[in-house]
Amino acid sequence: MSQLLLTIDTSGKNGSLALVLATEGNSEIKLLEAVPLAGGTFSAQLVPQIAALLAKHGRTKADLSGFAVVSGPGSFTGLRVGLGAIKALAEILQKPIASISLLEAVACSTSRHGHILAALDAGRAEVYVGDYETTDCSRMRSERLLTRDEFLTEVGADKAGGAGKPVVTPDAGLAEIVRSAGTPCDHIPYPAAEVIARIGWQHIQRGKTVRPEDLEANYIRRSDAEIFSQPRR
Repeated sequence: MSQLLLTIDTSGKNGSLALVLATEGNSEIKLLEAVPLAGGTFSAQLVPQIAALLAKHGRTKADLSGFAVVSGPGSFTGLRVGLGAIKALAEILQKPIASISLLEAVACSTSRHGHILAALDAGRAEVYVGDYETTDCSRMRSERLLTRDEFLTEVGADKAGGAGKPVVTPDAGLAEIVRSAGTPCDHIPYPAAEVIARIGWQHIQRGKTVRPEDLEANYIRRSDAEIFSQPRR
């Protein structure tokens, strides 16, 4: 029996939402449609776009069987919008949520298997780094925020120690820096909605889901408000 899943990514400058069909016991999914969301207007676009996408395919919210949402790292405001919409829908419909790390989506976007580092430019000369083991499914070892120098030191140490951990990133600047250091690097497209939906379906089939009240953003970095609210010593 087919399951209808809604996928949302509002973690970056631009976002996307998608409807996919999935079948129990089958890892493959069928993308019905992916819709881009322009950055800066997620809060105004998201709910109307979800309604329009469902209506276009002759569906309603009641037809949804589950959700896959990117929980971070990324834009604090964008993530709150996407997660808030999913929380509301999942609570009303009582359907499972697969919370997807964008770093996992990056790791799963390469054909490489084994121990890899997924990397995203975090701005401020910092890098989000996911240490992943990729086989049939991905296994996270750690996710951290490193300075660019710390990241390059770690990549260099891996090379010197013979660990052979390649880097995977959608950021051209990072890819160029890593390759200049002599480390293997796959420069991939930004993870598409279909990639996120496939990972989400894998999570749902394995029972790796969260309840609406437990869905939280995976910021990795603290917000400026949190940083500057700390008392000075």
